[in-house]
Amino acid sequence: MNLAIIGHGKMGGLIERLAPEYGFTVTTRLNSANNRDASGITGNNFAGVDVAVDFSAAAAAPQNIARLAALQINAVVGTTGWTQQLPQVQARVRDSGIGVVWSPNYSVGVNIFLQLASEASRRIARYKEYGAWAWEIHHAAKKDAPSGTLLKVVDEMQRADPSREVSVSSNRAGAHPGTHEIGFDSAADSLTIRHTARSREGFARGALLAARWVVGKQGWFDFRDVLFDQDASQQAPTAKAAASAQPPAAARGGA
Repeated sequence: MNLAIIGHGKMGGLIERLAPEYGFTVTTRLNSANNRDASGITGNNFAGVDVAVDFSAAAAAPQNIARLAALQINAVVGTTGWTQQLPQVQARVRDSGIGVVWSPNYSVGVNIFLQLASEASRRIARYKEYGAWAWEIHHAAKKDAPSGTLLKVVDEMQRADPSREVSVSSNRAGAHPGTHEIGFDSAADSLTIRHTARSREGFARGALLAARWVVGKQGWFDFRDVLFDQDASQQAPTAKAAASAQPPAAARGGA
């Protein structure tokens, strides 16, 4: 299958490196230089493309998705910071008949963390003596704060318990790939749930799994639709297959 990458930065480069493990050949690469105002999303550039992955910029994502919809190209979108335009973009996708997976985070662990956050909020709802918080830290170059993931976590908490206020905070420092934490505190005790990413690889693998899953589908999907689809869970490369896809240590510059 042919894959287009929109936003060929660190995440885009990692997705390209891992793409062959998921059966993809990268045929189109767009960045801010060759895709200003979505000008690179054309019929010629996307001829033969089966699915696109967008990790671009908040200002660019809605227009990129609109162009992809016009070309009937399914997509996986991991760009955050544009949720105020989400309803209009969702409507356009549904009207076009393409399939799009959108998530602020493609980590398997984070999406399980989201479910835990919702369940913890639901179960503690009757105990009003607990105050709630949500916090995250990312690398200094990340522009949106709070992160799209933390906003999604808070949304899950408040849907489960609309009456409880959640104190939200963020930090930006160093090269941290991302930690998200929620907690509930009372005079008697404190409950904390935390997810810490070790690298971007988990996000890239999740996006590629979603890209393979969304080919041929129609509608607007969340990554959890992919993650908890029984068929999708069997599509991820096994550790043995992933290892066999890597070049020998000497070719990687190893000892």
